[in-house]
Amino acid sequence: MSRLFLAFFGSGFAALLCQVAWQRMLGVFAGSDAVAAALVVGAFLAGLGLGSILGAMLADRLTPVRAVLAFALAECGVGGFALVSKLFLYDWLARDLAGSFGEPFTRFAVCFLGLLLPTALMGASLPLLSRAVSNSVEGLAERIGWLNGLNTLGAGLGALLGGWFLIGNLGVVDVLRLAAAVNFSAALLALSFLPRASKAPPPLRDAGPVPENTTHGGLPIWCVWVFFSGFVFIALEILWVRLMGQVGQYHAYLFPTVLGIFLLADGLGMAVGVRLLRRITDPRPAFFIAQGGGFGLAMTLIALLWFAFPDGPLAGVLNVEGNRLSPAALLAMAGLATALVGPPAFVLGLTFAFVQKAVQRDVAAVGTRVGWVQFANILGNAGGSLVTGLFALHWLGTVGTLKLLAALTLIMLVIWLVRARRLRLPETGFAAACVLGLLLLPDNQAFWSRLHAVRDGQTAILAEDRSGVVVFRAERDAGPEGRGHFFIQGFSQARLPFLDIHQFLGAVGPLLHPSPRRVLAIGVGSGGTPWACGIRPESEVRAVEIVEPVLTVLQQVAARYPDSPVARMQADPRWTFEYGDGRRFLARESRTYDVIEADAVLPEASQSGLLYSAEFLEQVRQRLAPGGLYVQWAPTQRTVDTFVAVFPHALLLLPAAVLVGSNDPIAFDPERLREAFRDPAHLAHLRAGTPGFDDWSTLFADQAVRWSPERPRRVAPLTDLFPRDEFFLNGP
Repeated sequence: MSRLFLAFFGSGFAALLCQVAWQRMLGVFAGSDAVAAALVVGAFLAGLGLGSILGAMLADRLTPVRAVLAFALAECGVGGFALVSKLFLYDWLARDLAGSFGEPFTRFAVCFLGLLLPTALMGASLPLLSRAVSNSVEGLAERIGWLNGLNTLGAGLGALLGGWFLIGNLGVVDVLRLAAAVNFSAALLALSFLPRASKAPPPLRDAGPVPENTTHGGLPIWCVWVFFSGFVFIALEILWVRLMGQVGQYHAYLFPTVLGIFLLADGLGMAVGVRLLRRITDPRPAFFIAQGGGFGLAMTLIALLWFAFPDGPLAGVLNVEGNRLSPAALLAMAGLATALVGPPAFVLGLTFAFVQKAVQRDVAAVGTRVGWVQFANILGNAGGSLVTGLFALHWLGTVGTLKLLAALTLIMLVIWLVRARRLRLPETGFAAACVLGLLLLPDNQAFWSRLHAVRDGQTAILAEDRSGVVVFRAERDAGPEGRGHFFIQGFSQARLPFLDIHQFLGAVGPLLHPSPRRVLAIGVGSGGTPWACGIRPESEVRAVEIVEPVLTVLQQVAARYPDSPVARMQADPRWTFEYGDGRRFLARESRTYDVIEADAVLPEASQSGLLYSAEFLEQVRQRLAPGGLYVQWAPTQRTVDTFVAVFPHALLLLPAAVLVGSNDPIAFDPERLREAFRDPAHLAHLRAGTPGFDDWSTLFADQAVRWSPERPRRVAPLTDLFPRDEFFLNGP
């Protein structure tokens, strides 16, 4: 048994490495926004669910020996796909077909089909191994619980190691090779169990199907309960990621931290649940106590975080106005995530063992029952991911989604209490907690205002949807131009009035170009860069923003502060604003631009590597008109090396650290550019966005660095599949 346990632990470890790697590849195809993430996760889970049904149909027809062989073949299949997945998922699907499919449903279908083979094999593994260990009914639920618990623990370890160390040090391709090696090792370990495995044929039922245990409930009703349990569980995970993204910022280590803690606590809960089984006669009360208690604990901890965070002991380390990427802040984020996610995930993890206790009563149907229960759970997970990520957060916001989950949990508990026909204090107490949550939880405005430290006298303009949370916190003396902070996805990196670097990024391209008629800004932020992109009256500026609430908040800011440059942009037809992923936007359209500019993005921000990679820069080159210019910030040496490895003609302006690239020679004359910034019309335009700052020449006062095609370059260090700067802890 220990060999199979270890093999399934390794299988879970490899599966999460593959998921993280494949999700990054498919992000180039589907997009790197929250909608695309929900689509990819939903497709992954749908494949697992289909595999669990196929495994259920196959497992009970096999001897234990053949079930072990089938598991080993499934592991080899997953490992083989991992080795070739870059050619299929990235080189062909992500790069060649990017932009070919626009509607979310078609993108989901393509992702589902692309991941169908490996995820189906992953989903079939638990029914197959359950058949391999089903030599008797006694202790069967415990063995299955141990299998799934260790698999989940392996998955949690894979999420943490993969996200914190492996991808940043090895890159996506080598991580997939490591995952394949673990899959093959799991297969060999399982095969070493064969001499001990029973060669007896599958047991036959004496007279038709075994009657369901009406005392504990039949398989269909348990599948219904498991579906809703899985729905609530995965929806909570999405809410935890959103909350910790605002508290600790959306950096590359956030998602693997929350996911790893979630899985480790869940697996530990399964293991403890197995130890409790021998003390439990009727698993139904235990299931509903764990389900109600786990959700009630999650809701309570979220409420405590909301109440304590602005004034608590961590407020100084996790200051919403500061950069929370220091070692102390990262450690505080990990500790806070453990406290927020770990306890409820552990309690909810107990439910798996209780369900197996209820449904496993027949050795001849062990694979079928494991498969159908797993299918119901994964179907609930997929439903929770898609409904929460695509609809609930979009229409209800974080608090509304939490109330929706409270209502679902309340319905489950009430149905159980009615069926139990007597008052049960634990379940009644948890039902009352759900009612209190529905009545007492604040609305989205109050919830996010407090987490963004909005004080008395300050005004908060906020918007939330499936793509993120944006808050504009106006100062007490905001004035007619609307002074305040922009908080976008947890980062306070934008202001009104605009920061000078944002305006410089937007203005330098149009001022260098002889006739910038078509200008594209990738990223909007507080609006400073798009505003400066329109410094020349002949320019038409098109701005694309991946976080849709940014555009909503800017519209509300324009309505409240009609004298601001934000309001002038909203009213002027020269500026158009669109919601979308910048990479998909470039892949989808064939038009070219005189100037393309990428708004300043911290390289440590989650998914920022997709905007600093060599592949993205090649995509930009194809959309430049003759003589066109591309402008971006140069936050690290590796971004400079990657930029000049792609553009034959490049310019680095110092000390602002702004890169300008082109397919053609760049006519750069520092004195001429200085005069362009001093032009009264240009200066008036910039002063409207950044009052009190006139000497723009200080931002390029140092000697510029030039590259021509003859100058040697290094190989581009930043690629889609090796975003070194994004995983900043792993580099120098």
